Amino acid sequence: QVQLVESGGGLVLPGGSLRLSCVTSGSIVRNNDMGWYRQAPGKQRDLVALIRIKGHTHYADSVKGRFTISRDVAKNTLYLQMDALKPEDTAVYYCNGWPRTIIPGYWGQGTQVTVSS
Repeated sequence: QVQLVESGGGLVLPGGSLRLSCVTSGSIVRNNDMGWYRQAPGKQRDLVALIRIKGHTHYADSVKGRFTISRDVAKNTLYLQMDALKPEDTAVYYCNGWPRTIIPGYWGQGTQVTVSS
């Protein structure tokens, strides 16, 4: 049974940092291109960071230089280090495969990130 369990979100001041984790079942992280996505209220869910099977990383322009995606294949875990956070980073963050979800239509519960003073 596929599971994607995101954690690490919270309330942080502008300029602060958070580290998100996504624990997966099986060898999902090892065998798939994986991404972190976010969805703000009233907006669509967008990809913000991607790590390919071979380790290459890509970032949305809005987070480039501030966010870092990484993985630990032995722990089946995906990470997102978020620095210099801005109020516009406020959203629910999800991990999943890219360009398709690991299972069609399946998303984990996500983790809420709120950047506010």
